[in-house]
Amino acid sequence: MAVLNIHERTVPARAETVGALIDSLASPDDRLWPGPRWPRMRFDRPLAPGATGGHGPVRYTVSDYAPGQWVRFRFDGPRGFDGHHEFTVHPAGDTTVLRHTIAMRLHGPALLAWPLAFRWLHDALLEDCLDRAVRAVGGTVPRPAHWSPYVRLLHRLIPH
Repeated sequence: MAVLNIHERTVPARAETVGALIDSLASPDDRLWPGPRWPRMRFDRPLAPGATGGHGPVRYTVSDYAPGQWVRFRFDGPRGFDGHHEFTVHPAGDTTVLRHTIAMRLHGPALLAWPLAFRWLHDALLEDCLDRAVRAVGGTVPRPAHWSPYVRLLHRLIPH
């Protein structure tokens, strides 16, 4: 089964400012990843091609990185996730569209794990992440992300 999952937000800042949020991923000064509510994004070294790590049970390797513009992660796990996820910056005048995309094929246990659990958690995490991006540049979030009861239940089951 193919998955194309896209989340994006118009952030009230120039592309250079939003790109710096991507550059901060997994650093001690990470201003994009929505911790501490979610398992932290961690790597074995600073963000660069070849860095390995992930968040919670989701494992990946940085496959491509253009500082201030985009980063792509190739999935290493869970088993059955074959593809990548990425953050990209798209200038739009005085604002910027920050986009997160998952493009993968599912097989084996992921055929059930994605639609029953991972998708719901991923969607909630990404909406929290995009809310954080807006706040990090001094913007306001008129309708912050809200977790469904199902997401709250799943979230309690994942290790932090």
